[in-house]
Parts: sequence; C-alpha cells; structure tokens
Amino acid sequence: MGAAEVGRRAGLAERHPSRTILLFPQPDDPRDALDAEVDLRCFLRGGEEQQVCSEVISIRLCGRRSSAPATVVEPLLVADLPVFLRWRGRCPFGAPELEELVDIADRLVVDTSEWPDADVAYERLAELLDRIVVSDIAWARTEPWRRGVAALWPDVANASSVRVAGPPVEALLLARWLSVRLGREVELVHEPAGEIELVEVDGRQAEPVRFERESSSDLLSEQLEIFTRDRAYEEVVRSFSSAAT
Repeated sequence: MGAAEVGRRAGLAERHPSRTILLFPQPDDPRDALDAEVDLRCFLRGGEEQQVCSEVISIRLCGRRSSAPATVVEPLLVADLPVFLRWRGRCPFGAPELEELVDIADRLVVDTSEWPDADVAYERLAELLDRIVVSDIAWARTEPWRRGVAALWPDVANASSVRVAGPPVEALLLARWLSVRLGREVELVHEPAGEIELVEVDGRQAEPVRFERESSSDLLSEQLEIFTRDRAYEEVVRSFSSAAT
C-alpha cells in the first residue's frame, strides 16, 4: 500500500478548513500498532481577521494494521463533509487497502504522471469509475492545452497526428483526448520534456488558454473544489480499455 491522504492535503490548509488524515503503512513493522500525531494549523485568510484552522492527523499503520486502513480512518471522518482520497503513486488495483478506502471516499484524486505504466493502468482505473469520482492532476495540467487545441477547430477536424513536447503521460492524455473527440485514432508524436512546451496538430500550433504554470498544490486545490464528474476525462480513461480489445 502506498501512502494515502484522506481529507484535504497538508499544504492547502490555509485555503481549506479541513481535517487531513495522512496514512503511512509500515507492514514490515513487527508491532501491531498505530502511531499517531495531531497537528492543528491556523491561518489568517487573505490578510483578513478571519481565521482558518485545519487538523492534520498523521498515522503510521504498523504490522497487520496496515491491511485495514478504513477501520482506522472512518471514525475520524467529519460527518456530512465530502471525503477526498489522495493516493500517492500508482494505485494497487484490487488490493483490499484501496478497495476499503474507495468505499468510504467520495472522490479519488491521483496523479497518473506518477504511474510508470499509466497506459496499461488506465484500464484498471476505468473499473473504478462506476464506484467513485476520479480526479487526475496530470489531466488537469493538460487543460490549457486542450482549450488551445479546441480553439483550432474546425481546422483540425481531419487531423491525423498530434505532436507534443512534454511529459509522456500528459502527451498520452492529450492524444487520447483528441482521438476520442474526433472519433478515430490520432497518431502521437512525442518529444520528452519536463512540462508541456509545445502542442501541434498536423503542424498547427496550439496556444494554451491559461499559460501560467500552476503548482501541483494549486491543481489539487482546484480539484477539491469540484464536486461533479469530469465526463470528458472518464471517456478518455475508458477509451484505453476499448483500444486494448
């Protein structure tokens, strides 16, 4: 089980009053125990006199305790508030730890750029879409570029290829999104880069609608304020299963 965060993530507390539960599984620990720390953090919002306070609960799940995280988390949840599960790294699909936490959360937040086999793992992620709303920080990073490509319409209606200079997962998402929108496969020409620097559709360069680069914390904060499904993203994720059959 990878480290999981339930609630709202530490580092965003100044914007979101919340209770964040950080889980650190240690299955090899010989003890069957829980080690916990509680940190109360208060901030003045926007220079105003309004104080925002958040709790951060850090729990080390030792030994057998690491196999049943939901039994630890559920009593700590705040009633009537949405529950966000931020899973760091690749989700262990089918593992009881993930299954338990998905059952008590309203939204699963991932960053598929952390997944070494995202093109394969999207097929497993698609299986969760009927059970929980999913947000993907990697997908959020592509939004300005998707808007830029959409602005090229109708000149790209017959596009056959998209060239992306950027991280491999984000390039893959952009190419798959365009394929889904056009209803046919679009060839991806990928050039490695640390962040998306260029998107061209059949030689036509797209301009990002919002060029300022947001941090991962900013992107996560935006996801925590969305309570609806992203149907476009779900279509893209499900398309990986269709392509494999």
